[in-house]
Amino acid sequence: MAKTNYQTIDEYHKTFPQEKQERMEVIRQTIKKAAPETEEIIHYQIPAFRIGKDIIIYYSAYTNHITLANVWSKELLKEFSEELSQFKVTKSAILLPNIKPLPVDFIKKLILFRKKEVTK
Repeated sequence: MAKTNYQTIDEYHKTFPQEKQERMEVIRQTIKKAAPETEEIIHYQIPAFRIGKDIIIYYSAYTNHITLANVWSKELLKEFSEELSQFKVTKSAILLPNIKPLPVDFIKKLILFRKKEVTK
């Protein structure tokens, strides 16, 4: 596997096909609108957004889905249990299949919830 050294989210996005780039850009803009105070960074060689030192969300692209990642709190999993039932969910990831429209409203709610968690 080739090593990467992405310095920006734009560099990361450019390594994917146009359709995937567009989906990731929608996620990026949704995060920025919901939490404009976040800082965009590359962390673990994938896009991440943080407030202060706290990462509120990561995302990364794969062949069949885009993953939203973090270590989700029990409170978050409980709050969004209905919405999350539509997706494959692990302890740290929500897989958004490429064959479905992006759940922009859900992503916005998720970001606002994470923002509250890290700014308590």
